[in-house]
Amino acid sequence: MFFEKIKSAESGVLLYGITPPKVTTEADRVAEIAQKTVERLATLDIDALVVYDVQDESARTSEERPFPFINALDPLDFAANYLEALSIPKIIYRPAGKFSPDELAEWLEALHAHRFYPVFVGVPAPDFPVKTSLPEAYRIWSKHRDTSVIGAITIPERHYVLKDEEVRMLDKMSCGVSYFISQCVFNLDYARQVIDDLALRCAQQQVPPPTLIFTLTACGSVKTLHFMEWLGIHVPDELKEELKVSENILDKSVQLCLNIASALIDVCLERAIPFGFNIESVAIRKAEIEASVEMARAIGQMLKEKGVRKTNAEKMATN
Repeated sequence: MFFEKIKSAESGVLLYGITPPKVTTEADRVAEIAQKTVERLATLDIDALVVYDVQDESARTSEERPFPFINALDPLDFAANYLEALSIPKIIYRPAGKFSPDELAEWLEALHAHRFYPVFVGVPAPDFPVKTSLPEAYRIWSKHRDTSVIGAITIPERHYVLKDEEVRMLDKMSCGVSYFISQCVFNLDYARQVIDDLALRCAQQQVPPPTLIFTLTACGSVKTLHFMEWLGIHVPDELKEELKVSENILDKSVQLCLNIASALIDVCLERAIPFGFNIESVAIRKAEIEASVEMARAIGQMLKEKGVRKTNAEKMATN
């Protein structure tokens, strides 16, 4: 259903994002983690699973990383070899610039064979040597455009500084990108500005807008909050203070995310922008993961109440 929803620009797309286990994880433990992931997500009515490619971004900032960086398993390998029991599409992140055109073409063939979908992301630091440019990566992907959809990322914080996110998005749309997954949203004003400027630009150029999928995450501790900010996620001072002084920071963060989701739904409906949500847990603590699963369930219900989402079972029954 994910492919059809993106192709038809249908609102109400619901994704869940995960990070593969660390490369140092024993094989038996990897299988155990995968099994728990499958069990948790099997009860959710989601359209696809996002599997991130974890990169060491320490070079882009002088601030010390709150958590030590450890390489994770390859997301395509993890999804293909451990998550087969989860019978939903997989969206696999890939920093295209780290690979040669031949390597990227081979990877795309493997991805396509599994009926997975790619999202190309940037390299971990501005001075990282780029082997394949994004336009070239999109050209390599284009042979699959009839049977695949490709996504990209959008960063509201970048738009706040550079004021050109909608231009970047339309450039990528001209290369075949049809949906964008945002960085985690905790600043509603930043996200709203992206929506407004994208709607205006699309109207001016008379092109249909892409689907915007907003990432929301649970935050269960001050250390997780610090890590989110280190990643470049802007948390407004008033929200930060609310989280820090709350009796239960995890519950408070979920409530804040639900409020943001409700507001984003209204803005996107008003601007006629197709939209959806991607729910994740930045931390790997059990409580935060379980909170993120419940948040995904709540947002799915919210989308149904707003009239922009049917369950996949309901859609199949009416087709």
